[in-house]
Amino acid sequence: MKLSIITINKNNAEGLRRTIESVVAQTLDDFEYIVIDGASTDGSVDVIRQYEDRISYWVSEPDKGIYNAMNKGIARANGEYLLFLNSGDYLVDKNVLVNVVAYELKEDIVYGEQLVEKNGSLQKTLFLEPESISFYSFIKSSLPHQCTFICKNLFDKIGLYNESNKIVSDWEFNMLALFKYNVLLRKINCPIAVYDSTGISSDVSLSKIHQEEKKRVLYTYFPRIMKDVESIEALKRSRLYRILEFCRKLKNLFL
Repeated sequence: MKLSIITINKNNAEGLRRTIESVVAQTLDDFEYIVIDGASTDGSVDVIRQYEDRISYWVSEPDKGIYNAMNKGIARANGEYLLFLNSGDYLVDKNVLVNVVAYELKEDIVYGEQLVEKNGSLQKTLFLEPESISFYSFIKSSLPHQCTFICKNLFDKIGLYNESNKIVSDWEFNMLALFKYNVLLRKINCPIAVYDSTGISSDVSLSKIHQEEKKRVLYTYFPRIMKDVESIEALKRSRLYRILEFCRKLKNLFL
């Protein structure tokens, strides 16, 4: 089996229904679908039961947070590649998985295109190409987890998601994969999923926690590199740098 799709949910019955319907509509026959529910009380379990004949495994029980739920899904998965499509996110059409398999995935991490709903229309979210990703650029960016297929063996090599984080553990995993384990990364020109912008990762009230968790990860695993990053950031805050940037923009404008 090539693919396992994992959906986690807690008290988001409406979003869960949309997610499940996009998965069970897939034209690919050979894939596994796992749903991990955190003891929802809003009717989510009723939604799951409506589709349980199309779900390979599901459970509804208390968990210790998002990443604990995702780790439960990993433990149950049998596919070679895992896709985390959490409740509210949904696959763009019924042929997504057929299209992905046609790319003959061989790399450790493969990501496609993400769409987001804005003003009643779907817009593509831009992410860096693999060759443009650097340590410095990835500090302020990430991979779209709902569009990213991760080789399950990587979780044996790197470890499961860090359950002590509230927001950034998928970013932490990718950071370690790319810059500590130097895994093979590939982007495919294939729309995968529509991102639910009402989720926790988009909650601006949690931005402080987001930054604190990122900083803790960076200084835990890459303390020496972070000294250089600090120097770069200090330079960018300097008056001379701002003047040079202004001159560069003027040059581009008139030449």
